[in-house]
Amino acid sequence: MAEREDRMQDLKMDAANLYREEIYTDRRVGTIRVMVPVSTDGSADPARKTVYAGEAQMMTNMGPLPLSFEIEASSLPEAVEKYGATAKASVEKTVREIQEMRRQAASSIVVPQGGMGGLPGGGLGGGGKIQMP
Repeated sequence: MAEREDRMQDLKMDAANLYREEIYTDRRVGTIRVMVPVSTDGSADPARKTVYAGEAQMMTNMGPLPLSFEIEASSLPEAVEKYGATAKASVEKTVREIQEMRRQAASSIVVPQGGMGGLPGGGLGGGGKIQMP
C-alpha cells in the first residue's frame, strides 16, 4: 500500500519530453494522431522527431478491439499514404497474438480448488477432476 502511495506522489510530467497532439480523421476508416514535440513554452522543438500514430478498430466476437500503431513517416501526407498498410500489419499482428493466447489457453490444465486429491501432502487421491478450458 505504501509503495502505491509513493508512486502516486511521484507523478510529475517530464518537461523535456512534451508533445502537442493533433488529431486527423477521415471519419470513415481511422485516425492519425500527430505528436509534435514542443518545448516547455509550447513552441515547436525541431530537435526532436514528430511522431505519427494510427488508430483503428478491429471487430471481434467480443466487440470492437481498439488498435494503436506507430506510422513511420516524416510528414502528414506520408502518414496518410502509409496508414492502410500499417493498419493491416497491426491487424495481422493482433490476430496472431489472439491465436497464440487461445492456443496457450487450450493447452493449459486447470487443477480444481483444494489441490490434487485428498491425500496428505497433496498426493494423487480420488475425487479430483481435471478440467480443460
